[in-house]
Amino acid sequence: MTLLSVENITKRFGGLAALEEVSLSVQAGEIYGLIGPNGAGKTTLFNCMTGLYTATSGVVRLEDVEVQALKPHQIVKRGFARTFQNIRLFANMSALENVMVGRHARTHASVIGAVLRCRKTRAEEAGIRERAQELLRYVGLANKSRSLASHLSYGDQRRLEIARALATEPRLLALDEPVAGMNPNERGRMGELFRKLREGGVTLLLIEHDVKLVMGLCDRVAVLDYGRKIAEGRAEEVRNDPAVIAAYLGGEA
Repeated sequence: MTLLSVENITKRFGGLAALEEVSLSVQAGEIYGLIGPNGAGKTTLFNCMTGLYTATSGVVRLEDVEVQALKPHQIVKRGFARTFQNIRLFANMSALENVMVGRHARTHASVIGAVLRCRKTRAEEAGIRERAQELLRYVGLANKSRSLASHLSYGDQRRLEIARALATEPRLLALDEPVAGMNPNERGRMGELFRKLREGGVTLLLIEHDVKLVMGLCDRVAVLDYGRKIAEGRAEEVRNDPAVIAAYLGGEA
């Protein structure tokens, strides 16, 4: 089943074309990689897909529903969450509180209910806290729940971001350079987490510069260069594509 369909997405900033008619599709249950040189348009495409940018033209469908005109929180409610290239945690909140914030998209309490602390609101909050604890255990941060986000190591902060995104109960999770800056051991642990997520039913869309990780992890890979898709296919096919070698891996076409 096609979970995400991107059709001819173009994004212009004044006279600059950051994306030119990019199309791709992500199948439910796969890990899909998006690679390319710096400035290729990868994060811009993520932003168009998740509502941070409005595409100049083109269509984004989540299953059969067009979402390119929706706000980010509306897209999250439809089951499409993301993390960011630059860590965006609430530094002075605990790890547990950060994950609980992510659950906001699935809560039902009204403002009045939150102020009056009625029984239904208290029960929902208890459920949110319990789910947040489960997610911290899931990503390997069970013993860090009370730690301030700012006190966590870089790798743990990345894991916390993923836990917070998972709190929205996504079917599709987009990860923007989730292992950037990590040492080989941390990258290996993150790769294991990504496989665990897929086995748990979450489809992954991954931007990453670590070519070895992408090629060993992803079912299919697309390559952007100067805002255009120049290749797409299984990892081995993309690895040997002359255009990819020239644009991204440093060889000659």
